[in-house]
Amino acid sequence: MCRSIRTLRPPTTPEVTDEDIRAAALQYVRKVSGFRAPAAHNREVFDQAVDAVAAATQELLDGLQIRGSAARQPSHP
Repeated sequence: MCRSIRTLRPPTTPEVTDEDIRAAALQYVRKVSGFRAPAAHNREVFDQAVDAVAAATQELLDGLQIRGSAARQPSHP
């Protein structure tokens, strides 16, 4: 669906930044909404969606357990 979103989980990507997560969330919301840049009247809901997807992505990455690696510590409180 979103071919430009890259895998963010270890070991594929050993170091994931907040910017990586936000970029993936933005690509997802752009694809789903059909807007590269929303009109002013859609900006707030678009930005809220990006924030929600980024938060869900961080939660997912923090909860994943990778076989053969030590228990992963969450990078965010």
